Amino acid sequence: MYANDKEAADALVQKYRLLSEEIGKVIVGQKEVVKASVISIFANGHTLLIGVPGLAKTLLVNTISDVLGLQFSRIQFTPDLMPSDITGSEILDENRTFKFIKGPLFANIVLADEINRTPPKTQSALLEAMQEKSVTVSGQKHLLGRPFFVLATQNPIEQEGTYPLPEAQLDRFMFSVNLGYPTFEEEMSVVRNTTSNIQNKAGHILSADEILYFQELVRKVPVADNVMEYCVQLSSKTRPGTALATDLVNNYLSWGAGPRASQYLVLGAKAHALISGKYSPDIEDVKAIAQYVLAHRIVRNYKAEAEGYSVERIIKELL
Repeated sequence: MYANDKEAADALVQKYRLLSEEIGKVIVGQKEVVKASVISIFANGHTLLIGVPGLAKTLLVNTISDVLGLQFSRIQFTPDLMPSDITGSEILDENRTFKFIKGPLFANIVLADEINRTPPKTQSALLEAMQEKSVTVSGQKHLLGRPFFVLATQNPIEQEGTYPLPEAQLDRFMFSVNLGYPTFEEEMSVVRNTTSNIQNKAGHILSADEILYFQELVRKVPVADNVMEYCVQLSSKTRPGTALATDLVNNYLSWGAGPRASQYLVLGAKAHALISGKYSPDIEDVKAIAQYVLAHRIVRNYKAEAEGYSVERIIKELL
């Protein structure tokens, strides 16, 4: 596809710039959310988007799938959704033989809308697919398409009748991204565009083969020992009662990030470095994505909640 890795890395910078421009035609603002989502795709991870209704989470995922030229599927999670509703099921056809009918999980980009609205049984079916890149129905293993990327959304308000994801399952997501409200100017632009007959459509920039190629390229990026050590130390610092834990962590956290956090810090920093035009990540690249990697992997204790110590504040102080 490209003559060498350097040429491919230079091409990725251009592709990312074009991606951002195309997505910007449809999505107003939310530049950091777009950047985080694209980084996690190139790093072959999954992303959890947390935000109140009406912040264009669904439109964002739809637009990303358009720009990447990928097959898109949306699953609205509800309390009565069964695992077979998302994985697919076997039916008896006219020849009296069982035939597997694929569920909505068989797509390249899957939007799991309001993942905390469905019972743990269905959540775990999705999370198995995220981890294994396959689903098992009636003892038969069915491989999912490549690339496979899950963008799940969660509503932080109105927690009645929800099934919050346990920490072990949250750990499957590479990034957790909080969507904020738009600025006054951005909201004016959104309202102007969505209440008129203007229709903006994003065009294709990448193909599935190119995404797989760039995912492999991210893995090849060399990392200096000091950057690798920084990632592992940062994860270790979040674990209360351990050698590297700070007073802040011992006082305010009841649980810290596991080894998967260290892996995702390195992979995220590699992808961030590549789209920023660098051939190897430095500590600044780790800091740029650390909030997304650690936010859903550390658990505050009652003291932190009572004293108003947010997860974001704790991570900032650790950095």
